Amino acid sequence: MTNAKSCSSRRLFLKQTASFACLGAGAPLALNLAAMGSVAAQTADRYKALVCVFLAGGNDAYNTVLATDPTSWGAYTSVRSQLPSSLALARGNVLDLNPTNSLGTGRSIGLHPKLAGLQSLFNNDRRLAIVSNIGPLIEPVTKDEYTRNAKRLPAKLMSHNDQQSAWQALGPEGSTTGWGGRLADAVASGNSNSLFTGISAAGNAVWVSGQSVKQYQLQPSGALRLGVQADGSVFGSKVVGAALQRIATTAQGGAFEKDLASIAKRSIDAEKVLSARLPSETGAPFGPSSLLYYTKADGSRALNPLAQQLQVVARAIAARDTIGMKRQVFFVSLPGFDTHDDQINRHADLMARLNHALVYFNNVITAMGVPDDVTTFTASDFGRTFTSNGDGTDHGWGGHQFVMGGAVRGGTVIGDVPVYATKNATNNRFDGSPDQLANGALLPKISVEQYGASLGRWFGAESVLSSVFPNLGNFSNLALMT
Repeated sequence: MTNAKSCSSRRLFLKQTASFACLGAGAPLALNLAAMGSVAAQTADRYKALVCVFLAGGNDAYNTVLATDPTSWGAYTSVRSQLPSSLALARGNVLDLNPTNSLGTGRSIGLHPKLAGLQSLFNNDRRLAIVSNIGPLIEPVTKDEYTRNAKRLPAKLMSHNDQQSAWQALGPEGSTTGWGGRLADAVASGNSNSLFTGISAAGNAVWVSGQSVKQYQLQPSGALRLGVQADGSVFGSKVVGAALQRIATTAQGGAFEKDLASIAKRSIDAEKVLSARLPSETGAPFGPSSLLYYTKADGSRALNPLAQQLQVVARAIAARDTIGMKRQVFFVSLPGFDTHDDQINRHADLMARLNHALVYFNNVITAMGVPDDVTTFTASDFGRTFTSNGDGTDHGWGGHQFVMGGAVRGGTVIGDVPVYATKNATNNRFDGSPDQLANGALLPKISVEQYGASLGRWFGAESVLSSVFPNLGNFSNLALMT
């Protein structure tokens, strides 16, 4: 270990000590967990990255991963073929999947027609897995227990802001740390430069924020231009440059001034380091820029913002050795999934963007030589209802997620494929399914914490999982990673 790395690790541990001091009686346990994580980080010999792809707005899982066996398909077409607009996909267009594990007698599944690249990653490359019927849970709950209010349930289900926070932070709206950032806290001391441990390419995201790991934000073109240039200017202005330098070096004043100075200095320092080390977006294997364009429903080509975000993530990963990174977490986002109206068209376009971006990213990291060291996974506010409101679907609970990478149990469906039923004509209940609640919303069988913990074990943070995921003891291990 170099002296620089030793200093960085020591500084990070001191920061962790300070941040845990406010926990009072809980501080000794937290410090012990941090120390165990630091030991694990120091012995890490292989780079690993987690990439969260957040589908903002609540993805319609029923039209993403579809149960295609005759009984399920009959229920799907019966419920989804509602006037004035049919939301049901044609069976002949659904892309069949061939999982390596059994789905149960007579069960079969497929993907939305716009997910052909993901179909190939699942069926042929075995680099994609599906996690079926997952959502925020405190403890396992059956439909009967839910109906009788016999188990604890997450607060404010089906609310966008609250459920985004539940997915990313395992806490209420306003939480300041996410489970990705808390996992990163445990392993960040293995990095020579902790500034780049947690990176968002989609603006402010609580998922990558930890107690000691502070998120760093990238824009599609690379590092945010807050660095002072050689001539003393910022944004072309020497006045702005001088002002920013003064802010960054101010150590006096109240808490606000000190915090602002710390943020400014960290931004300036980070931009100087990263902008000099990020490879060009036009060089192999990232470019040419045409690779960032996807095909729309009308056959035209359009720039894919999600692919842009994943490109800058790949560039940051390519710079891992030059900035001394062993473990990193990344966040990207695709908005637009709140499809209350015009869903059949809007959702198809979103699926095309997701498919194109994930295939592009898989190709790039494979060309970079790290196909087994980067695990990419999706998340979303919630799933949507089985029933239609006429032109779209409404807020649900459970959904299905994709996990991509060489360390994933590719070609498998993790969890049970839900049972589809038709609604009770008088009250919209789905009496024939143990998995569907009112309006056909899915009752999750797999918790977000199981999902995160499985990824965390692979990431090398197993020693702190019970701290990061407080309800983990209520659930079994999820066999997601190899």
